[in-house]
Amino acid sequence: MAKYNCLNPIAACGLDLFPAGYEQTDDFAQADVALVRSAAMHDMELSDNLIGIARAGAGVNNIPLDKCADKGIVVFNTPGANANGVKELVIASLILASRDVVGGINWVNANKDDENLAKTVEKAKKAYAGTEIAGKKLGVIGLGAIGVLVANAATHLGMEVYGCDPFISVDSAWNLSRSVKHVKTREEIFKECDYITVHTPLVDDTRDMINKDTIAMMKDGVIILNFARGELVNSDDIIEAVGSGKVKKYMTDLPNTKIAGVDGIVCVPHLGASTQESEDNCAVIAVKEIIDFVDNGNIKNSVNYPACNAGICESAGRIAICHKNIPNMISQCTQLFADNDINIDTMTSKSKGDYAYTLLDLSKPAPADTVSKLSAIDGILKVRVVK
Repeated sequence: MAKYNCLNPIAACGLDLFPAGYEQTDDFAQADVALVRSAAMHDMELSDNLIGIARAGAGVNNIPLDKCADKGIVVFNTPGANANGVKELVIASLILASRDVVGGINWVNANKDDENLAKTVEKAKKAYAGTEIAGKKLGVIGLGAIGVLVANAATHLGMEVYGCDPFISVDSAWNLSRSVKHVKTREEIFKECDYITVHTPLVDDTRDMINKDTIAMMKDGVIILNFARGELVNSDDIIEAVGSGKVKKYMTDLPNTKIAGVDGIVCVPHLGASTQESEDNCAVIAVKEIIDFVDNGNIKNSVNYPACNAGICESAGRIAICHKNIPNMISQCTQLFADNDINIDTMTSKSKGDYAYTLLDLSKPAPADTVSKLSAIDGILKVRVVK
């Protein structure tokens, strides 16, 4: 029996996938696995029972990844599950930044009691005239699941699209339209594009990448969109740039107290993934990841441990080992099984940074004392009997 705990509401279409043998618990301390959306976990006590956490979404800033890794807790996310929802909001924002539709709607609402509104509109509408996006240059920084969808959609809208991602995956490269011009540096996008949208993770290299120095490289009247991470754009510098007119509009789904309400900055209340479809996709993927991990020991879409897949276990036993990525770990494990007359049918071992993960299929189930000895090896973080 595996117990799961939901730290936030998780769509029923995902939870309904749990087969017999899984039980929901309201007590996080008793859970073997947890599902989470936005709940802050950094100050939570992580029990020794906990083996996995699935984030129903992409961002994992609310989860203590290193702490989890040190305790042998595998953290999953669901990249791409909300990509279409975010893409649609980015495209809508491209248009809203170019055409002052919201300003025009507000004007109509403010003048709703004007008996001659139909005529007055014709005089007032010129204040809300805009430009078309067709033929304009859009720079997409970051060509992951969302960036690729945005880039492809923009080409269909007639934009000239530039893309930059030095770490583009094979899958993203295959899915990217041939119409997108792939450039090597962000500076090329800063200098060439009328619109710039950022879709990168927040790392040291990308923090504050939109700042006074990079803004100075841009065209006058550039429009910047940020639907990824708030810290990618320096708040003080973007306020100054919008105020001076250097940046025509800053559109973001990530408001903070500095930029909210500033003229020329449009803040959406983090609605990118707030669609029923996105929430359902995240729930389904997260639950499937958990089931495969609990039942087979396989890891897919982990952010703190390597991907590792040994398929469905057909051997008599299977052991999953979270351990430090240091020399002599595997040999110590295999020697222990040899000393106990247990043959290893197959072995799959992968590493990621300081951590590694190993799946061992055995000729017979491992006795409890062997598992205890395995757990006691220096550098072993968690041992789990999958079968």
